Amino acid sequence: MAIVLGPNRYGKAETRLVRVVRDGDRHALTDLTVSIALAGDLAATHLTGDNTGVLPTDTMKNTVYAFAKEHGVAEPEVFALLLGRHFVATQPQIARATVRIESFGWDRLGPHSFQRQGDHVRTAAVTVDAGGAQVVSGISGLVVMNTTDSEFRGFPRDRYTTLAETGDRILATAVDAQWRHMPSAAPGWLASFDRAKTALLDGFVTTYSRSLQQTLTAMGRRVLETDPDIAEIRLVLPNKHHYLVDLAPFGLTNDNEVFIAGDRPYGLIEGTVARDDAPPARAQWYL
Repeated sequence: MAIVLGPNRYGKAETRLVRVVRDGDRHALTDLTVSIALAGDLAATHLTGDNTGVLPTDTMKNTVYAFAKEHGVAEPEVFALLLGRHFVATQPQIARATVRIESFGWDRLGPHSFQRQGDHVRTAAVTVDAGGAQVVSGISGLVVMNTTDSEFRGFPRDRYTTLAETGDRILATAVDAQWRHMPSAAPGWLASFDRAKTALLDGFVTTYSRSLQQTLTAMGRRVLETDPDIAEIRLVLPNKHHYLVDLAPFGLTNDNEVFIAGDRPYGLIEGTVARDDAPPARAQWYL
């Protein structure tokens, strides 16, 4: 039996970067976590320990900081493209670079004072190779809730099923979504992100939900209908269960008013919604 080396890559994960632009007393703030992964002709280091093709991960970290100074930090998609193209262009042994960025928002309190936003994290992931680039934008940690217009019934039952059917329940989730842009797309990245976020929320709010799966599809469809530059969208939706509290021991009724917010375990719903004419992805595009 022959043993062969399979797909592999390496890089620097979660480099923290804060960039301040000082325009007199009024400052601008960018807060990112940058992860870089490189793949290519790296067999020698795995098989013999020959590191002649292994750019140090410390160099990747330093490049992030140097580029932040030399080029500034624009939209996360732009900064990721800049880094990815740099590594593919300057390292002949590297065939593919993937750069993932988490962008943390800050609300302005004054000319140079800020408060960290806590309602979501903006994400971007770029894959660059000799044939071009693939851009994926996203959002994570966007917690939403409908207090009605949600049901769950008609499901199969077996000897282990104890869940009661319900025609009126709380539906809550923390949206984790990534959407792949068309190869020709070169949108204003922030405007594109804002459209997608609004479409996700509209899809959640306006859908009478018979299952979280149905809601996921409606949210994804709304994004694709809103922006023709998005080829497909992947959503991961944990079902944040809320359980009615039994108030009968206290002589009280509970008319869908008092709940226990469950922590774990939880249902996890995942799915992709795509245009049927979307070009194929260049590489695995979602986490």
